[in-house]
Amino acid sequence: MKLWGGAFEEDTNKEVEKFSASMSIDARLWDVDIKGSIAHATMLGHVGVISKAEATQIVNGLNAVHEDIATGKIQLNPEAEDIHSEIEINLTKKIGAVAGKLHTARSRNDQVATDTRLYLRDQVTQLSEELKALKQYFLTTAEKNLETILPGFTHMQHAQPVSLAHHLMAYYWMFNRDGERLSQSYNRINTLPLGSAALAGTGFPIDRQMVAKALNFHKVTENSLDAVSDRDFIIEFLTNGSLIMMHLSRLCEELIIWSTPEFGFVQMGDSVTTGSSIMPQKKNPDVAELIRGKVGRLYGSLMGALTLLKGLPLSYNRDLQEDKYYLFEGLDTVRASVRLTLIMLENTKWKAENMQKSLRGDLSNATDLADDLVKKGLPFRQAHEVTGKVVNHCLKNNVILEDMTLNELKVFSPLFDEQSLKVLPHLSVMKARTSEGGTSLSAVQAQILKAKLS
Repeated sequence: MKLWGGAFEEDTNKEVEKFSASMSIDARLWDVDIKGSIAHATMLGHVGVISKAEATQIVNGLNAVHEDIATGKIQLNPEAEDIHSEIEINLTKKIGAVAGKLHTARSRNDQVATDTRLYLRDQVTQLSEELKALKQYFLTTAEKNLETILPGFTHMQHAQPVSLAHHLMAYYWMFNRDGERLSQSYNRINTLPLGSAALAGTGFPIDRQMVAKALNFHKVTENSLDAVSDRDFIIEFLTNGSLIMMHLSRLCEELIIWSTPEFGFVQMGDSVTTGSSIMPQKKNPDVAELIRGKVGRLYGSLMGALTLLKGLPLSYNRDLQEDKYYLFEGLDTVRASVRLTLIMLENTKWKAENMQKSLRGDLSNATDLADDLVKKGLPFRQAHEVTGKVVNHCLKNNVILEDMTLNELKVFSPLFDEQSLKVLPHLSVMKARTSEGGTSLSAVQAQILKAKLS
């Protein structure tokens, strides 16, 4: 049954029906579609567009349809045109012709926009909670590893030692920004388009504010043309989702590298790794690799949605039916990736001993030797040159910098003294970075405290 076939004399070509149907994509909107319809019907009865008795009959019918779908008594027709028509068809079976009054003063244009916002609003709330759980892992694990040291890298070369806590907190702040962006976008998602009708509003005396209050929208859209054609909130979510996935991918890349024998900084558990069909010794970091690979899905969805909208004139165009493909693909991917990242981390051991061993003789303490000379009055450029000569000596003679004696250091500068030897241990180097946001014990503790209070 078509909801719009009155002016048509011929049936729709079956291939056209199949090509234009969206049921396979938007079936997941059934719950929010019914909730939106209940609020709309209640409002219609309140303002007198339909009688209160009719409104009650429609609301009761919608609740019955909801119950039947939720319990499996009704199986949604996969060949239906869309979820909106499928709900109305089932409502008509329940209460008869009065169901036809539900669609008074609305269009599928503002209806689908409302459904999408309702659905995304709930999904963003759930994703935000999943991000909080991931952030809590970094916070808790950081607190346990304030003096666990490992190389900090630039250009994938040993640069300066940092604490594992500091490294983990870097990811905490990445995901904290992601959470902030989701929170900021929520208000733009939480705007009610229902009542805009097809594009120009309606002549019926509807109360949009009543519907907004019933559905917990904080405001209504200001312009009906914009309301039915706006998908900025989807693009904003996909942008935010892409940033989350990029951050997850950076983390996964490090875990993949750190799980190799060459590093040995982490050991992933059996439950989050897979084996090889030919090499029995292998434990492959497949979860991390898949998350790294799925980033492309988010980027693709974002670019698809941007391209979809770039040439559309106002107001509604059927092209917009494709928006949910990109949105749902993005939602499913980012939520699954955040959840699986936490599971993977909870089944990963941090190999502190290997991290510390990798620092020995790596020359990542050279900067502190130069800083020691600066504190004794030597200009930094000269201190850098002197220390560079010390480094060259170590490299050429296979000497470990932290094992050098005072007499050996004095060959390069008379300013070296007993204090110079004290700055060379890698733990001392890490603890010396006391500047705000640095890797020292006190600085990282301050970060953790700030994170707990935020």
